[in-house]
Amino acid sequence: REDRGRSPQRDFHILFVPRRSLLCEQWLKEQGVLGSFIHREQYSLDLIPFDGDLLSMESESAFKECYLESDQTSLYHAAKGLMTLQALYGTIPQIFGKGECARHVANMMIRMKREFPGSQNSIFPVFDTLLLLDRNVDLLTPLATQLTYEGLIDEIYGIQNTYVKLPPEKFAPKKQGEGGKDLPTEPKKLQLNSAEELYAEIRDKNFNAVGSVLSKKAKIISAAFEERHHAKTVGEIKQFVSQLPHMQAARSSLANHTSIAELIKDITTSEDFFDNLTVEQEFMSGIDTDKVNNYLEDCIAQKHPLIKILRLVCLQSVCNSGLKQKVLDHYKREILQTYGYEHILTLNNLEKAGLLKPQTSGRNNYPTIRKTLRLWMDDVNEQNPNDISYVYSGYAPLSVRLAQLLARPGWRSIEEVLKMLPGPHFEERQQLPTGLQKKRQHGENRVTLVFFLGGVTYAEIAALRFLSQMEDGGTEYVIATTKLINGTSWIKSLMEKLEPAPF
Repeated sequence: REDRGRSPQRDFHILFVPRRSLLCEQWLKEQGVLGSFIHREQYSLDLIPFDGDLLSMESESAFKECYLESDQTSLYHAAKGLMTLQALYGTIPQIFGKGECARHVANMMIRMKREFPGSQNSIFPVFDTLLLLDRNVDLLTPLATQLTYEGLIDEIYGIQNTYVKLPPEKFAPKKQGEGGKDLPTEPKKLQLNSAEELYAEIRDKNFNAVGSVLSKKAKIISAAFEERHHAKTVGEIKQFVSQLPHMQAARSSLANHTSIAELIKDITTSEDFFDNLTVEQEFMSGIDTDKVNNYLEDCIAQKHPLIKILRLVCLQSVCNSGLKQKVLDHYKREILQTYGYEHILTLNNLEKAGLLKPQTSGRNNYPTIRKTLRLWMDDVNEQNPNDISYVYSGYAPLSVRLAQLLARPGWRSIEEVLKMLPGPHFEERQQLPTGLQKKRQHGENRVTLVFFLGGVTYAEIAALRFLSQMEDGGTEYVIATTKLINGTSWIKSLMEKLEPAPF
């Protein structure tokens, strides 16, 4: 349209993120507009920093592409991103991995290194170890309801690129005598990251431990504001005034998080939430996973949201290494009759991804995996946790347990269980130029980069941060992923949307 106009010609630029694609250029050519773009550039945005210890590619369809469509483009970008990281922070001497995709990424990295011998840099390595983990090695964790503060915000409201949109009525400023006549209608948008002191403190705690922290903070802040009455001299007043902006920021942050905590509490104290959680925890601790679950049947009969049903059925299937054929058929029939036959494609996708499948060998390996890796802990201390299982009030994320055992005593101790989990496990060493081998000082922590291929949940991130902070842990973790997910967004990415017929 621009070309037909008589106005002075403009220059058009087109930027492909993360790289140019031939198909797209071909299509532009067919439309007859390729010539109008003077500049065709690509911007390789591989890993985006979300926080001090968190990087994400934000590639929403990575899991589906890798496991359903055998499309490994996102793995190529992951390898590219890792090469960029190594160019900036030095070669990572040790690579460990578990899963098919992890193997692919490691192979691509080794090949890229061979093909660009000039990429050997003389930077002292920041990372000691890279751990590549496939999401399908641990399908269980994202299906369970996260019980950390940040995890619950994500489960209930969905955190998009560190921002969350919340219902506005809780955040309306209360003025005397007005009554609530003009409530805000725009959702309240908040940024959530560790730049905010209070959030950094409570984000990774179990939700049951958040209330006490908030009330302690409230006492400290009101005491700080009381100080103003005791400021007598000019110097004291000046000091009080200089602290005021920080105190006011702390007060508004406390008000926001108290409101969010109230919103979440309304949901977590509901009967529905409790029933759902009880069933999840029964499955994860191995109770009655091999028969049709009554609660699940009732939920289908009452037409609860489909995603909730799918999460529970998949959870049961994973905790039983697949369902007996007649149990699986029963669930499928109930779901299709209640929610519509178009969902047969979604069920098929879940089966292909290994989430909802018939039990093939007739043996259930999950109890062995659960026992060996200590995935279920009965005595959980939610207030002062001593184990990563606090993030799910009893269940320790399998993926994080693998990272923990890799650091100490090493994967040799769990060879048998590793063989039960899908995909190969491997170790690669990358040669460092002479003079760059690290001599470890006494008491200096190792740094491990854990890369989740196919998505990671906030609860897993919280568990890894917990391991980083352990006194005797000896390892600090930095987390990278293809996408930040929760059970709902993950199942949604595997659902088929049927377009109505155009005629």
